[in-house]
Parts: sequence; C-alpha cells; structure tokens
Amino acid sequence: MAIPKPHGGELKDLIARDASNKTALLSKFETLKHKINLSGRQICDLELILNGGFSPLTGFLSEDNYNSVIEKSRLVNGTLWTIPITLDVSNIEGLEVGEEVGLLQDNEIPIAILKIDSLWKPNKQRESLIFSKGDLEHPANRYLFEQAGDYYIGGEITGAISLPKHYDYLEFRKTPSQLRAEFESSEGWDKVVAFQTRNPMHRAHKELTERAAKNIGGKVLIHPVVGLTKPGDIDHHTRVKVYKEIINKYPEDTQAKLSLLPIAMRMGGDLEAVWHAIIRQNYGCSHFIIGRSHACPGSNSKGEEFYGPYDAQQLVESYKDDLNIDILPFRMITYLPEEDRYVAIDEITEEEKSKTLNISGTQLRNKLKFGQDIPEWFSYPEVVKILRQRNPARYNQGFLISYDLKDNKLSKTQLTNGLISKFLEQSSTRFFKVFDSEDVVNGIDSQIVNDFINANSGLIFNELDNAHVQSIEKNHYVIGKDIEIDEKDNVDSVLEKVLAVLKTENFFV
Repeated sequence: MAIPKPHGGELKDLIARDASNKTALLSKFETLKHKINLSGRQICDLELILNGGFSPLTGFLSEDNYNSVIEKSRLVNGTLWTIPITLDVSNIEGLEVGEEVGLLQDNEIPIAILKIDSLWKPNKQRESLIFSKGDLEHPANRYLFEQAGDYYIGGEITGAISLPKHYDYLEFRKTPSQLRAEFESSEGWDKVVAFQTRNPMHRAHKELTERAAKNIGGKVLIHPVVGLTKPGDIDHHTRVKVYKEIINKYPEDTQAKLSLLPIAMRMGGDLEAVWHAIIRQNYGCSHFIIGRSHACPGSNSKGEEFYGPYDAQQLVESYKDDLNIDILPFRMITYLPEEDRYVAIDEITEEEKSKTLNISGTQLRNKLKFGQDIPEWFSYPEVVKILRQRNPARYNQGFLISYDLKDNKLSKTQLTNGLISKFLEQSSTRFFKVFDSEDVVNGIDSQIVNDFINANSGLIFNELDNAHVQSIEKNHYVIGKDIEIDEKDNVDSVLEKVLAVLKTENFFV
C-alpha cells in the first residue's frame, strides 16, 4: 500500500522550494518597506504553510478564498478546506495590494516574504457563525473578538526563508517531508494510524492506539499538539515527557513514532476534525483516529456541550470522497479488573459494564491535588511520576492569601504576625513572605508572585487589588476573598477561618 498523496495532490513544501535562494531572500527581506511581527497563533499557522502541513495552501487566505471557506468549507477551486487561515493585523495603513511584506518571529527573526493580494476588513460576526453559531464563549470566537486585529491580509508566500525557531524537542519536530521519507524507507510503515491529543496519555490511550494499529496491520504515529491549545491545558513540556515514556510501551510488532504538531487549535469540533484529518494526510498517514467530542472546548453559554459527541465523526464521514485518509471512529476503552485487561465498551455485556473501572479527568486532577494513589491499571508509574512533578499535591504547593479588613478595626500587624506563626506551626518546609500596602500601591509584578508560589511559598497580601488577584487566580489558588471578616471577628477567629480553608484544600495535612 502506497503512502497517501497529500491533500490537493502535491505537498507544498515551501522551505524545500526556496532552500537554494535563502541568501538572496534574506537580502531582499532587509529591503522590504513593511515587516509584520507575527503572534503565537500566526507563527503556528505559518509553520504549517511553510512545511506543507496545510497543503494545498501556499499562503494566508485571500479574500475570495476566505469567503468561500466561511460559506462552503471549500477553497474557490472546490478543494475541501474547513478552517479560515488568516493573517490579522490591527492596521493596514500604508499597505498595498501587490506589495511584498516581511513576516517576523519575535520581532527579529526573518521567516518569510508574503505578496499581498487582498486587504480587507472582515465581517467577524459572520465568521464567528462557523464556530458554534457565534457563541461568544467559544475559544475561537473569544480570540476573534478579543485578540484578532480588525483587518486581514491575504497573499502567497513568495519567499520561504526558514521555519520558525524552536529550541526544544528538535528530534521530534518532524515536517511532513521528513515523516513521509521515514515511512517510505521503513518496512511496515506504509499503513500508519495517527493519534491526535492535547492531553497526557495513559494506558487506555495506548491500548486504543495499539488496537487500531493491529486492526489495519500498521503502525502508530503519536501526533500531539504543541502549538496553542485550550487555556488551562497541561503544558507541552510535561506532555512530551509523558509521550516519550508511552512510545516505549508498545510491543515490537506494533511500533510507534512520536512527532510533534505545531498547530494552533481553534477547538472547532466537527470542522476542526476535518482539518486535522487533512493535515494527517499531508503528513503521510493512512488512517486517523477520531473520538467522541473531538476538539470540543466544553460547555457553551447555555451550559451545554458546544458539539455533540459524534458530530466530528459524522462530518468527516460525509467528506470521505474528498479525503485520501481513512477514519477510525474512537471506541471508548474501559478496564475490566477481574480480567486485568482493557476492552472496548461496546464489546462487553451490561453486567460486565457494571464491573469496569475508569478515572475521569476531574478525578485524576483531584488525586494529584490531594496526593492520592493513582493505580497502575490506569497509568504507568513513569507517567504518574512526571505528572506529580509538574502538579504536586497541595501540601507541596504554594498559596496566596489576600484579605480586605474593610471596616473591621483589627490590627493588620497582629493578623499578619498571627498568620505567620500559625503557618510555621503547621509547616516548616514553606517560605512565607508578606507584602504590605506600599508594595500593592507601587504595583507588584504578577509573574514574580507566580514564581514565589511555584516555589512552594506562602504569600500574604494586605488588601491586594482585584486586578492582581484575577491575574494570579488564572494559575494559582487564592484564599481570603471568600472568607467573610465581619466586625465581630477578632484575630483568633480570623486565623481559625483561614486555617480551616487551607486544611480543607489540603495545603496543610
């Protein structure tokens, strides 16, 4: 079986196309009148344009192609494409159609030259309709209205200077050309099933992918996202360490490779699933696993799931004639403790289902939070160790206390001294730091605060302003704002309230 052809019939590897002209392109880049510094999402998109992952695209969508994708999920020439790949900017003053502009990473690294063929102000309201009918709680729509510039630039890449610069996991950052070459030169790799994930992998994921590979008589490509994912997801450094352990768990007859995908997810559910399938086809995979609620960001503004559990599978199936990759629908895998094995949920009886074991994502987070055992049937000890290092139990984490005494006449000095004394009585392993009102007035860098907390410190703030609290709360636990301090309270009663909360949340055991 031959490796599938890229989407559109040809891999658009622009880096390979322009490799011999790099010196000339760099000289040309310096002469360009306008240069655009790219955002994190734009860098991800550009990398996949340059390396062919977004074939047949050779640039950011023109206005005509953009409108066609929004309305029909196809390019003007009829080729299937479901996600608008746009170069948004806040200002187009001075730019002209036909002009070439430079594209920069970190405002200093020349990446590519783009020739402008469209400049326009998009109807963002119309664009938002493709993501859960415009629901403003959808991450793609929040980006669209809160971060994206008001104007779009469309155009072809006329000079591909280099891929964006990365410093980590270089051995796993394979381009489509590199992976295709590896598949073609390795025996048994003409059939490859790709597995998409933005989460750590556990035993069930390994069992699922191993079964999928055996069913097609092929191999496994673990192809996780290391670009932009959903806010709150586990960082890619932790996940890559997990994946490196996982690929060693596959048997010799079901080999697995790890390659990292620098994509900026839109969390676009069914449309994103089609997009992901196209990308895996471009990377040389013959099969792609699509599971329940693929690329679903959770609940919408009505408290309901943005997408139905099988919307993605159904939409991809409807486009099967446009794709050159086979889809393997995800079947939930569950653990049978009496037989010490994983089975597909639809292959067992109702009685057997009642005896299965599963650990949800929420349950796993709680086990990490409270330092509880995570059984080996669920995950490998090596994986659990990595997760614990990045997500230590609460009693090994730092915390921040911010309180507002309002009209209470309590002494801030005595309350602060009492908190420090009580904390040291409970724990001798934490460093405790007090920030006074003068620090708050002068402003405190939230990153410094985060660094203290990450180092297992206990921080005490007198009347921290709401902006700082909200910034810190994104990553860390803040107590105090929910503790009611009234005029009847004295120092001792406030200390009791604070300690009760910290013990309940497992900061002290």
